[in-house]
Amino acid sequence: MSIQNIEISAMLTQLADLLEIEGENPFRIRAYRNAARLVETLPRNVAAMIAAGEELSKLPGIGEALATKIKEMVSTGHLQALEKEEHRVPPTLSDLLKIPGLGPKRVHLIYEQLNIHTLADLSKAVDAGKLRALPGFGEKTETMVRQYLQNRNPGAQRVLRATVEQLVSPLLDRLKKAPGVKQITVAGSYRRQMETLGDVDLLVAAEDSDEVTRLFVEHDDVAKVLARGKTKSSVTLRSGLQVDLRVVPELSYGAALHYFTGSKAHNIAIRTRGVQAGLKINEYGVFRGTERVGGRTEAEVFKAVGLPFIEPELRENQGEIEAAEKGLLPRLVNLPDIRGDLHSHTPATDGRNDLQTLAQAAREKGFEYLAITDHSKRMTLVHGLNATRLARQVRDIDKLNAAFNGFRLLKSIEVDILEDGSLDLSDDILDELDLVVAAIHSRFTLTRDKQTERLIRAMDNPRVTILAHPTGRLINERKPMDLDLERLLKAAQERGCFVELDSQPTRLDLTDAACRMAHDLGVKVSLSTDAHSAVELDFMRHGIAQARRGWLTAADVINTRTWKDLQRLIKRK
Repeated sequence: MSIQNIEISAMLTQLADLLEIEGENPFRIRAYRNAARLVETLPRNVAAMIAAGEELSKLPGIGEALATKIKEMVSTGHLQALEKEEHRVPPTLSDLLKIPGLGPKRVHLIYEQLNIHTLADLSKAVDAGKLRALPGFGEKTETMVRQYLQNRNPGAQRVLRATVEQLVSPLLDRLKKAPGVKQITVAGSYRRQMETLGDVDLLVAAEDSDEVTRLFVEHDDVAKVLARGKTKSSVTLRSGLQVDLRVVPELSYGAALHYFTGSKAHNIAIRTRGVQAGLKINEYGVFRGTERVGGRTEAEVFKAVGLPFIEPELRENQGEIEAAEKGLLPRLVNLPDIRGDLHSHTPATDGRNDLQTLAQAAREKGFEYLAITDHSKRMTLVHGLNATRLARQVRDIDKLNAAFNGFRLLKSIEVDILEDGSLDLSDDILDELDLVVAAIHSRFTLTRDKQTERLIRAMDNPRVTILAHPTGRLINERKPMDLDLERLLKAAQERGCFVELDSQPTRLDLTDAACRMAHDLGVKVSLSTDAHSAVELDFMRHGIAQARRGWLTAADVINTRTWKDLQRLIKRK
């Protein structure tokens, strides 16, 4: 039985959590967290890489010791280092780290002083008023914890689309081998490219469903078969993800693909248009009375109701049908439109590949430019750059650029926005850069007005080109900051500043709705990877998916321009 990347990532994350609660070396903890993030979002199965004889230590941030641990997990399904740590620290304490206001030191204190092991234990302590009595705690912290415990929904967490991509890939490869399979697609919210998913719909066009169904329910990663039928089967994978399989004849494939892709509201709207035209539309086809008049392709379904093809990402009944009627559907941005990346990191702070390696990887992707945006000095944990070290990096980039032809590294910084809205580095050094990316990495819990003002004051500095990951969210980990987003975007538009869509699968910040708002307000977007290694430059496709859901075109995205055109665009007065 092959272990999945998400299982390896979970063990590494759990080990990091427990070590953090114990107060272990923060750099060691960070190494485990970085490895967990890399493995979870890696587009290839780690177990398959090991089976093929590939050296994991060649992956960014994976040294020999970590590679050995990963091989242990792949071969045994266990991690001895984690099991030893679980004997010292109850593994359930990692759940407490997710609570706002409870860092590792406080979790350790709660465990030591109140003998709390679980969220249920914590809830009882809060009800008894024991939490506020601990040193360093108080009524405010207790209220924050109580609100979290009351509002949490254990079954509500959805899976990152990038993770689902890993989980379904081997299943797709298996089903494609079934005799008689003509077409196969992952439909549903996956095809609409939603950032997280609750379940997965697989649609197969095949002459005979028996062998397809057998291969599906007998797949190694299946933990439980929920249903098995001739045209529909459902399973739960070891990860807990539910996958539904539907097998249809090729004649109905387009109608079924439309039916199982669109949101409920979109599908109802299309079926209603069909009724108005005297048609019946369902997953089997388009019918006028008993006569089939379409359904082999999705285009036939849309044509039957007088509409052009609507891209899957737009099928949410949020104006796409009206836009299609008027011929106003946008030409959504695509990966080939991207000419460069405006956010990346090197080992000077928390990246894992040097300037030359990043430049080579960017050139191989056909990029014309790549901005190097290491952290500024306030980020002490990752050795953020002060003015002296940044100036040295600027000189190194100039030397490399002198040897490039048709490509350039851009001199930049991810400068911290301080609590009062000022920047972490002086204007003098920022003036030496090609562009400046500004971001918040602390004080996420300021009030809505204070946080919004903080960001606007940062944009008041004309050196700021791009506002990075504007809401600061981490999907399933940290809620977005409380912001007046419309006011913020209007302020960006007035100042000639741009906002970032961070393509990291755990960020995807801006959201699709925020992208749509930016488009409507005329604010242009930087579609960047925030890459911490050359491998992560591939994350651009996740940002593209989010941008498409947000109705963004190539014209809305600043890094679809050549460097010459981009220079003119980003120049602020």
